[in-house]
Amino acid sequence: MTRNVLILGAAGRDFHNFLVFYKNNPNYHVVGFTATQIPGIDNKRFPASLAGGKYPTGIPIYPEKELEDIVRKHHVDECSFAYSDVSHQYVMNKASEVQAAGATFVLLGPQDTMIKSKKPVISVCAVRTGSGKSQTSRSIVEYYLKKGEKIVAIRHPMPYGDLAKQAVQRFEHYDDFEKHDCTIEEREEYERYIEKGMVIFAGVDYQAILEEAEKEADIILWDGGNNDWSFYTPDLNIVVADPHRAGHELSYYPGETNFRMADVLIINKIDSASKEQVEIVEKNARKVNPHVHIIKAKSDLSFSNPELVRGKKVLVVEDGPTTTHGGMPFGAGTVAAKKLGCILVDPRPHAVGSIQKIFEKFPHLKEILPAMGYGTKQVRELEQTINDTPCDAVVSGTPINLKKLLNVNKPIFDVAYELDAESVQKLCAFLAKVR
Repeated sequence: MTRNVLILGAAGRDFHNFLVFYKNNPNYHVVGFTATQIPGIDNKRFPASLAGGKYPTGIPIYPEKELEDIVRKHHVDECSFAYSDVSHQYVMNKASEVQAAGATFVLLGPQDTMIKSKKPVISVCAVRTGSGKSQTSRSIVEYYLKKGEKIVAIRHPMPYGDLAKQAVQRFEHYDDFEKHDCTIEEREEYERYIEKGMVIFAGVDYQAILEEAEKEADIILWDGGNNDWSFYTPDLNIVVADPHRAGHELSYYPGETNFRMADVLIINKIDSASKEQVEIVEKNARKVNPHVHIIKAKSDLSFSNPELVRGKKVLVVEDGPTTTHGGMPFGAGTVAAKKLGCILVDPRPHAVGSIQKIFEKFPHLKEILPAMGYGTKQVRELEQTINDTPCDAVVSGTPINLKKLLNVNKPIFDVAYELDAESVQKLCAFLAKVR
């Protein structure tokens, strides 16, 4: 008998799991998706052009808060959980909610959801969001560019607009950000590739994306999102752990899955974490993944014009997802500002609109401003919050170039961060074995 399925998601893994596992599976009928984490994606529809012949009008996307009512109303047999960077406690609470409503709780695994590429795939994933995937990916890119090999990146999905138009997105020039109506969160992940003259793909349909990327790539780089695992079968699986959140490698989903699957584990930020924190992560790795190769890495910071900021009153802007659902109360901008003896200004009294609501939802955020920009309205609210906050300058620890996006009434100084040279050299030894 055909089983009714509700996919619980956040506009990423959920759509991928549908397309590769449920779409053409005669054993299942998907009654809908639920949406959480990302504002503005609920109360839409997954488009018919992507959903296929079984779903001629597309598939509804409901707010996750309506979960129990949907299960009962649509006689749901199974709820398939498909989003990331949540605690094990959260997952089992959600499972209990689903089961109490009468349905079965399901977690699809890598075997059901990974796609095999014709080209070698290197995946960069993490234990938690904000661990340092981007700087690891940049080191890999530099290695292959120096070798003269064409490496193309494919980024974990962030399709928050018109899903049909965003099925396959290719970015090579800054104009492509406007073409695809990118949010701040998307630009944070794509800009560095564009600056290096590379191509990066993203979107919704990752089979179609892979086929396009394979046409122009010698090597595929999977640049993961949150702490999700790769959509593609990796030839080398690199996982990054953050010792500032020691213990999370065994208590967050699906970060622990990555932790256990890693071929190479990079314990990052050892220069700012304590020795005890690093030892906890390493001990846990040896326990659950005894064959993993461990690289202990520093996150080297560089700062634009430090003398112009030293000792000044500054507003620190940090990467949004890292500091919101990633749970980090600080980032690279905070570390750099404190090294320069800056006085951190609290932006909360000056926050407006949705930015104010972000602070209410994430009370651990105090002396930093997360770079939130899911849509034009929120970008303008971010801009106003920065402009209304009394300070001498802005210290930006987000990967995005805020000066290209915002009209700000005070100088912005960027913090860059890269893996240290010794760690990169160790990483390259593993890259050399990928064929």
